[in-house]
Amino acid sequence: MISKGKKVIIGMSGGVDSAVAAWLLKDQGYDVTGLFMHNWEEDGECPAASDWRDVQVVGEKLGIQCYSVNFAKEYMDGVFEYFLREYRAFRTPNPDVLCNRVVKFGAFRDYCNRLGADFIATGHYCKKDGDTLVRAKDTDKDQTYFLNQVKTEQLTNVLFPLGDLIKPRVREIAEELNLPVAHKKDSTGICFIGERKFKKFLQEFLPARSGDIVDTDGHVVGKHDGLMYYTLGQRRGLGIGGVRGEVGRWFVLDKDVKNNRLIVSCGDESALFSKTVYGAEFNVIGKFDMPNTLKCTAKTRYRQPDQAATLCVQNDGRFTLVFDEPQRAVTPGQYAVVYVGDRCLGGGVIESTEK
Repeated sequence: MISKGKKVIIGMSGGVDSAVAAWLLKDQGYDVTGLFMHNWEEDGECPAASDWRDVQVVGEKLGIQCYSVNFAKEYMDGVFEYFLREYRAFRTPNPDVLCNRVVKFGAFRDYCNRLGADFIATGHYCKKDGDTLVRAKDTDKDQTYFLNQVKTEQLTNVLFPLGDLIKPRVREIAEELNLPVAHKKDSTGICFIGERKFKKFLQEFLPARSGDIVDTDGHVVGKHDGLMYYTLGQRRGLGIGGVRGEVGRWFVLDKDVKNNRLIVSCGDESALFSKTVYGAEFNVIGKFDMPNTLKCTAKTRYRQPDQAATLCVQNDGRFTLVFDEPQRAVTPGQYAVVYVGDRCLGGGVIESTEK
């Protein structure tokens, strides 16, 4: 049996997914160690402290040793500084994607290798097939979108124990094991930073400049708190409902960076839609002979259903993605992620769009 006695170090987050993943590995005969990544430092009580306590309790329950390691510098230098740069450029980044490449499959993987691990593991919902990345059985929880920038070599000797399970079954297993995290709420906050009021958090690092909110005719309809706090298609939090007697709900259409104006529209959303996406840094996961044009499916945000498209990738990683049907609010700074069937081919950063 390949697992017998093989040393696995699994990233433990304090949640139910990594807890059950750790038990599955132990049940399969692996020599399992849990490693909690402490990657954000601040004064006072922070979410990581509570999560680390949960990891310790789960470790005792499962009979595995768990340790904590600090990657705060790697996270700050490789992820959070990028996050701030993107917001300074008035783009909308996705730090969780870069966190996977830089921290979870970068610093964490390297650390585990130095400790002599035969495998590393995480609680991600996804699967591997050789050197390729494949969607999880639970398509609603599938996390291949967030792994689109992980390099092929970073997935060597990586295990994803939850790939063939659905989330309700994971919670059932946790209940059967009487784990204290069986009903713990899933984290939805920024990777490693946790859930908090986002605008207030961002204001601690980036000073904002308020300005006018204008409609497409240039009429001032309100005031914004800073262009960085808004994203294309956003409806909530604009504070301009019912202005000028317009029918329908206001939404963010564009940002006029030069004049510090937030451009909004009301009712008709046709101007929000685009068919062509231009981007850079396309990362191909696994061996793949990329044709000049590739029929595929793709998504530009995590919860978006797959959309039929055609991909063209240049040698320098720049890419063009043309959707069969126009897509709403494709946002620069986010990632376009491409699939061939259930295989996640990879993805790249969205730079601009065209109708």
